[in-house]
Amino acid sequence: MKPASASRVLWLSTAAFTLLFAVWLMLGVLAVPIKAEFALTKPQFAWLAAIAVLSGSLLRLPLGMLTDRVGGRKMMTAILLLTSLPCFLLSRAHSYGALMLYALLFGVAGNAFSIGIAWNAAWFSREKQGFALGTFGAGNVGASVTKLIGPTLIAIVPAAGIGFVPGGWRFVPVMYTVALWIMAALVWFTSPKQDQTPGAGRSLSAMVQPLKQTRVWRFGLYYVVVFGAYVALSLWLPNYYTTVYSLKLSHAALLTALFIFPASLLRPLGGWLSDRFGARPVTYGVFIAMALVCLPMSLPRSIVNVGPAAFALLTIALGVGMGIGKASVYKYIPEYFPRDVGAVGGLVGTLGALGGFVLPLAFGYLDQLTHAPQSCFVVMLALVLVSFAWLHIVVRGLRSPEAALVLPGDRLPQHLNAVGR
Repeated sequence: MKPASASRVLWLSTAAFTLLFAVWLMLGVLAVPIKAEFALTKPQFAWLAAIAVLSGSLLRLPLGMLTDRVGGRKMMTAILLLTSLPCFLLSRAHSYGALMLYALLFGVAGNAFSIGIAWNAAWFSREKQGFALGTFGAGNVGASVTKLIGPTLIAIVPAAGIGFVPGGWRFVPVMYTVALWIMAALVWFTSPKQDQTPGAGRSLSAMVQPLKQTRVWRFGLYYVVVFGAYVALSLWLPNYYTTVYSLKLSHAALLTALFIFPASLLRPLGGWLSDRFGARPVTYGVFIAMALVCLPMSLPRSIVNVGPAAFALLTIALGVGMGIGKASVYKYIPEYFPRDVGAVGGLVGTLGALGGFVLPLAFGYLDQLTHAPQSCFVVMLALVLVSFAWLHIVVRGLRSPEAALVLPGDRLPQHLNAVGR
């Protein structure tokens, strides 16, 4: 494999994923003016924000496996084009039902992650996969695009629109539609035409065989913590800032972007650290740091009154842990399953993204039930502690092979060092 071709795959897939991620989570900002226009309740708002995350989760496993079979060039081009139609139709929605339908359909964009992971893993050697997958995963920064430009566009584009282009929040999905068409053309015409297909010729049963192992599901839980919670907070924080701290949408979106930047852009650093020190110690440190950050955020305001500036700093620290952790969790996959990155990465991504669907709903219903806005961080803290406990049990078992607590699927491959990896 030519290094130049591999680099082209990496940068094209990362650019495409950044755009698709921006589309996937655009309702994190757009749902705020939509909520006002359609007079949505808190649960309705939560469902609207979460429904695209659901459809961006369920197809990750089959699309990852299909990418291993037919190649990432075809799959990435296809998902860019498939996303563009419902993205455009969202700008024409005039009922809550239509909003939900189009959000469900354009949410397919979120499945691009498993396509890109399989595409890049096929082009890079094991020694460089951590950094490559981390760089691709930094496309998560797309979640900040709408946060940064959305409020400004909503404010400056006339509500009546410009010609046949609608105004207000409806202008944003039209703009993204055009960008999706341009990106699809770039991927198709400039990526290597002779693609890598490590899954070609393998039976379906052989490709799904690794999914029976306990460690795959353990990695999925870890990914709920570092990615699912990241998606949920990307959607939830603008509303949190506007309701709890009475900030303007533009300020709330900017502070949310400050959380998104480290949670996305530090992913290459997490990949490099995992290449150098191993996925396990990096993930271990991430969980400890996240637990310490979540603790003050989860306490009632009568005990710890966290102001908006301190809260923003805590979310940034949380984002740092998530950015590094997303890469360290995915570094596990090509080490344990070098021939099954599409299938295993697809399932781990599915579980993580489903966490991004369930958590905003949990946040919304808990908020309505308890009237305690910090309840969302109680959920976060519990998830981190459970994941840390499972990881710690595994580490202790690997250091003491006779320990009965280590499940069969968590035994270490012979080519990896028990403590370092």
